[in-house]
Amino acid sequence: MSVAYVKAVGTPFELGHAHGAALAGPLRAFLDDGLARLDHLTDGPLTFTGLLPSISAYRAAIAAAVPDLAEEVAGLAAGAGISEDEAWLLQLRREVMGYTGVPTAGDCTSYARTGPAARPVLAQTVDLNADIDSHIAVLSLARAGAPRRVTVLSFAGLLGYLGMNSDGLAIGLNLVTDGQWRPGITPYLAIRHLLDGAGSVDEALEMLAGLTLSSSRNLVLCDRRRAVYAEMCGTELRVTEPAAREAVHTNHYLHEDFTPLDRQSAPDRVNSDERLEAVAEGLAGLGPQAAPEEHFGVLSRPPVCIAAHGDFRLERTVASVVMLPGAGELHLRAGDPNHSATEVFAV
Repeated sequence: MSVAYVKAVGTPFELGHAHGAALAGPLRAFLDDGLARLDHLTDGPLTFTGLLPSISAYRAAIAAAVPDLAEEVAGLAAGAGISEDEAWLLQLRREVMGYTGVPTAGDCTSYARTGPAARPVLAQTVDLNADIDSHIAVLSLARAGAPRRVTVLSFAGLLGYLGMNSDGLAIGLNLVTDGQWRPGITPYLAIRHLLDGAGSVDEALEMLAGLTLSSSRNLVLCDRRRAVYAEMCGTELRVTEPAAREAVHTNHYLHEDFTPLDRQSAPDRVNSDERLEAVAEGLAGLGPQAAPEEHFGVLSRPPVCIAAHGDFRLERTVASVVMLPGAGELHLRAGDPNHSATEVFAV
């Protein structure tokens, strides 16, 4: 499976323009494929005109909170030869679908480990629907005047999904469900914002506390010193730093303040519990200096890895990532990790 790689330096607009120009054909084709494949996922018909009010509300909230990223979206549109509203739709597909828009077959599984004797690592599966691994990319971006370079995983024009920066901060994520979705900065763009602006877990958590996200998520954050998970429910944030310096998370709330507010369905909760137990056991079986390929071994086994099942609407594992903050490396297997080679991207 081919992974597009885009490397760019410049102003936010120039970064977006380089991204859009490099992937102009695929992005146009994706938008033309059932309205960015949304028509294939939802029960009711969608129209671009009908989505514009929602796009406008999110766009206004994001532009107010993170204007540099709004400028990058404008550059993406110009580079790809699409409208700015279309470029925003690429950022907002998950919000358009909503947390109850489609059935699920699982979701991302993440873990991080650090400590004096351990090689710092953040590893996770990426479980998404719509066969989105056909539009996977890695972006390596250096904003003019910024102190750090950012390398992020991207799907179909997203400015960021998960990733790490040259200061040694890595961030992954999990969907958690509290039923409260509203215009605000999307979690994917929030992660990109944190990687742009923070050089450590401490700095990222301070920034995160000042953001209003559009929907609930858990972020797993790791640097050379700390491994934590940060659960968001409504406008509340709870940060947990396990004493063992191993942060493991799937798709249900773990903090006692939030567990009563979890809106995950019963079957999804069973699946999430099974993956949490399996990945914790897998991590426990790895030595503190385990190599990336050993981590991929944990990510490749069911139920952590969700194999292709033929249902376009249901999630499957479309990528697996092992990030090494100390070494400045992002290791990626696109698609099912059991059937793809590892590619390494230096941050």
